[in-house]
Amino acid sequence: MADRFAIVTGASTGIGLELAKCCARDGYDLLIAADEPAIEDAADTIRSLGVNVDAIQADLAALDGVTRLYAAARNRPVDALLANAGRGLGRAFLDQDLEKAQRVVDTNITGTIALVQMVGRDMRQKNSGRILITGSIAGFIPGSFQAVYNGTKAFLDSFSFALAEELRDTNVTVTCLMPGATDTKFFERADMMDTNVGVAEKDNPADVAEAGFKAMLNGEGDVVTGFKNKLQSSLANITPARLLAKQHRKQAEPGTA
Repeated sequence: MADRFAIVTGASTGIGLELAKCCARDGYDLLIAADEPAIEDAADTIRSLGVNVDAIQADLAALDGVTRLYAAARNRPVDALLANAGRGLGRAFLDQDLEKAQRVVDTNITGTIALVQMVGRDMRQKNSGRILITGSIAGFIPGSFQAVYNGTKAFLDSFSFALAEELRDTNVTVTCLMPGATDTKFFERADMMDTNVGVAEKDNPADVAEAGFKAMLNGEGDVVTGFKNKLQSSLANITPARLLAKQHRKQAEPGTA
């Protein structure tokens, strides 16, 4: 058993799987979670890197799913929590199914803060630990045709900075990973393959994960991956919200691809 132990959520594919690989290559044993059976295949892949991996299929949009994940750690001290589970949803808000929109909120916000609080309290008690939360540069932009998703990422970006400040005088660090559009199954699952952003060239999830993992190890408060995304996030801070929403429409409105 390795000296260090990490929990990674949303680890069946994409950025989460790559984050788990980063942990494994750095010698962490792992508990990984996702809401689909593919989490078992991910576990097999990560075990090939020479670490112990436990996998759990759990719905992290529900508090009982979060509780099941926390219990699956079997009271082993968590050295790193990589809260990456997330869900997207495209199209106009008034045309969305409310249950699907609520699931985005419950996955991205409710499940994330519940898990961070459970694990974070343990870290604070032992005065050691690293937390990585996957936010997004979408949190800087009013997301027309992705209104609920961008709103949840705005929450996570803000929450991460606030929690980092609350823990400033401890040895627990909080890092917010803020990628841009990344080459994962996100846009397909969000029903956005008929949009400009859905079909555009995207960032490599392995590169995104590596940048986030290094920032977490260094205790950095945030990391925006990719030069284009850094420029976009900087411009978002000085661009009127109405104009940002108009620009976002060009990328996310259905039928624009």
